[in-house]
Amino acid sequence: MSRIDLAARTAALEAAVAEGTGRLDRDLLDEGRAVVARARERGGLSAEHTVVALAGATGSGKSSVLNAVVGDEIAPPGVRRPTTAHALAAVWGAGADPLLDWLDVRRRHEMPVAPVADGSANPSPSPGPAPTARGLFRRHRTPVGITTGLVLLDLPDHDSVITEHRVRAERLVERADLLVWGVDPQKYADNALHERYLRALAGRADVVVVALNQVDRLAPAETDAMLADLRRLVAADGLDGARVLGMSARTGQGVDHLRRLLADAAQRREAATARLAGDERAVGRRILDVCGQAPSERAGERARDALTAALEDAAGVPTVVDAVRRSAVRDARAATGWPVTRWLGRFRPDPLRRLGLKPDPARSGERPDLVRTSLPRTRPSVRAASASAVRRYVDRVTEGAPDPWVLAARHRAQEGIDRLPDALDAAVAGTQLEAARRPVWWRAVGVLQWLLLTAAIAGLLWLAAAAAVAYFQLPPLIMPELMVDMSDRGGGVLEVPWATLLAIGGVVLGLLLALVSRLFAAFGARRRAARARRRLSESVAEVADRLVWMPVSEEMTALGRCRLAAAIAAS
Repeated sequence: MSRIDLAARTAALEAAVAEGTGRLDRDLLDEGRAVVARARERGGLSAEHTVVALAGATGSGKSSVLNAVVGDEIAPPGVRRPTTAHALAAVWGAGADPLLDWLDVRRRHEMPVAPVADGSANPSPSPGPAPTARGLFRRHRTPVGITTGLVLLDLPDHDSVITEHRVRAERLVERADLLVWGVDPQKYADNALHERYLRALAGRADVVVVALNQVDRLAPAETDAMLADLRRLVAADGLDGARVLGMSARTGQGVDHLRRLLADAAQRREAATARLAGDERAVGRRILDVCGQAPSERAGERARDALTAALEDAAGVPTVVDAVRRSAVRDARAATGWPVTRWLGRFRPDPLRRLGLKPDPARSGERPDLVRTSLPRTRPSVRAASASAVRRYVDRVTEGAPDPWVLAARHRAQEGIDRLPDALDAAVAGTQLEAARRPVWWRAVGVLQWLLLTAAIAGLLWLAAAAAVAYFQLPPLIMPELMVDMSDRGGGVLEVPWATLLAIGGVVLGLLLALVSRLFAAFGARRRAARARRRLSESVAEVADRLVWMPVSEEMTALGRCRLAAAIAAS
């Protein structure tokens, strides 16, 4: 991923917090909002100044370090603890008042600017008596090295016995651009320092300096060993690469090194952006961690297909499809069967009508959404099967998601479960199961059947009339005959009366046509059932999407947006 600027990172973190509201831990979201607000507030203040906070425990010598860096005693150290109740600022360069107001630092000292590289220098006070106070600022001399754009803060002790002092220190630690943690040989491994403060800054090594003060009390070998151990502890805190240096405010050892670090930070003007980006990156990583792993899209599609299939069974789709097939066979036989026996099919009930799925001409004007089927909706298995299918779907789709999102998805799905039985019944009732028009071949076969039956009846009547005439010994009726030459088969000429052919041929051909029509009817019924299954599947899928897939998908989409935004913020 390409490097993003602070504004884009801030917007991404804000989006992640918004998507996680109501789902993620409230403290984490509050921290994210605070970081976003701090980034926007700091971005609207002086970009020309770098805020450096000198933080440390009681007796670590923060005030002495500040005096050593500025070259004057502006923060009087003392033996009574805690010494620093309110933060004190040493300021290089004008225009820092709004920034200091935001930091809520009232004690301010304006420092003269050191000579720049070209040999010029800003005005500085001449030697002599110290000038009197001027407003919130007093002027002091400073060693060469720091030019302009630096705000150096001396914070209250972070382990002060006075709660108000600790709160002030922690607030400024959050808002400072660069942190210099002063430790002494006695407390450099203090668990409270590492657990509560340094580990909270994990991943922000570029804006942290750890200064081991009072090294003048140690032998050189002891100093090297203690610095090595301090580097190990700092790296274990997640600040591998943070600058660790030894110094003595009393002798001046290491002070020039610290001063150069601060001057370089003030000149580069990158610490504020680096600190804010580090804070946002840390919160973004935490949000990304709790968002879990993104579920597989392929697994989601499989779960969706399985859900639709399960709901089809729960809605009685196999029963309806079988009824469509049997109803189609019944209708085809009624239209193409032998007319003499066709009426017997009327005594067999229509399977679709028994289910309430056959259009009733008497209720043709009724609204489709008010029509109900006669499927066995009271079966406990219908609701149980639907609920089980939905729960399996939610479990598959939310696999790897954080618990709050899983619970939210289950809650949304439960609302759908309560509405599924009626919705599925309405979907089945509203699906067109039969063809809008009867097949043309039905009408053609029906006409042919009646023609054959008419021929058979005509032949029978002709034969009956001939028999009656012969019985009463009346002149015989004209009886045309079909002459069939059988000489090639060893016989003579076969004479068959046309009346007999009509009677026998009409019956036999009618029965044969009915049998053939049954075969075609079975094939057509299977095709109609297949079409009905597709339509029913689409209707059930629409219900599943509306009541289950869409609500759950909304939760998972929000989780995806949260995860994506957090990944951008954490990049």
